[in-house]
Amino acid sequence: MSLKKSTLIIILILLIDQISKIYIKTHFKLQDSVEVFGWFKIFFIENDGMAWGTKISDFTSFISDRTAKVILTLFRVFAIFAIGYWLYNATKNKNPRVLILAIALIFAGALGNIIDSVFYGVIFDSSRNQVATFLPEAGGYDSLLHGKVVDMLYLPLYNDYLPDWVPFYGGEFFTFFEPVFNVADVAISVGFIMLIVFYKKAFPKDIEKVKVKEEVDN
Repeated sequence: MSLKKSTLIIILILLIDQISKIYIKTHFKLQDSVEVFGWFKIFFIENDGMAWGTKISDFTSFISDRTAKVILTLFRVFAIFAIGYWLYNATKNKNPRVLILAIALIFAGALGNIIDSVFYGVIFDSSRNQVATFLPEAGGYDSLLHGKVVDMLYLPLYNDYLPDWVPFYGGEFFTFFEPVFNVADVAISVGFIMLIVFYKKAFPKDIEKVKVKEEVDN
């Protein structure tokens, strides 16, 4: 896959991701939800931390939440440059198509969430108890690098009380799948899954090196 084709994929994912987030921000209040199917809802939340809502400050009490947020955002920015360089090298060296596609998906997803973290605090006002405005005259809800990531895809595939015979949790109310995510998260997850499932196709040279080393050692 060429760099041009991978760039088109990245642009397409970014457009879908950002259009969906901007629509949610300008049409939903925080915690608003719409049921699409019984197992699929649009549920608007915002995440200002890492995966699963954790924060750097949860592990380092001497760092404030705002400082930790800046550190996390800057780390994401540096990471996206590293992933971009990896993608450039992969296309330049004509690596397997599955590897380039996986990197492109991860890059697009990471960049989509970085846009939220860097700019959304400036270009939107708060969604709490109101529908946010794009480019409000009074200014955004926070400063640069302090934006919150918009999540809206919710798949409660099971949302009921567990049967009594289930060990430990029988009779308790249980939701599966509970995390709320976005298009960018889907792209990142699919990219990583592709690298794991198609590892041998993605890294054939590494597999060959291991085989050669094993033959030499034997």
